[in-house]
Amino acid sequence: MQEQIKAAMKAAMIAKEMDKLQVIRSISAAFTNEMVSEARIASGKTAQDPLSDEECLKVIKKLVKQRKDSIEQFVNGGREDLAETEKYELSVLETFLPAQLTREQLTEAVKAEIAKLGEIDPNKKPQTIGQIIKALSSNADGKDIKEVAEELLK
Repeated sequence: MQEQIKAAMKAAMIAKEMDKLQVIRSISAAFTNEMVSEARIASGKTAQDPLSDEECLKVIKKLVKQRKDSIEQFVNGGREDLAETEKYELSVLETFLPAQLTREQLTEAVKAEIAKLGEIDPNKKPQTIGQIIKALSSNADGKDIKEVAEELLK
């Protein structure tokens, strides 16, 4: 994944796509920050160890979430100009994520996870939703998974 980002950065430089290059550089910086994070070093990895694809996806998802939150804040604050910039950055970030499930596919996947878990104790609903989010988070946004799971577990 890190090599893919480096290649995309090079392509953006050659094409002189400065806005896209800025977003890709922010991804690269976020990767560097993750590589030197205390939690990663505490887990026994050094700052020189490359990130796994899973760690890279986690970082990109965090950046996507930040952009979505920013868009919401800017729209609520009447700053459409800033929201447009964030929307562009979001679109670039999403090109590095695996294909996301549609709402219908997500509903079916959540139903399948609920079936795997069997009988669900109403008192343990939050833990169950957490397990479902963990299982499906690579293909959908956690917020969307939570909404669908809560709807199905009513």
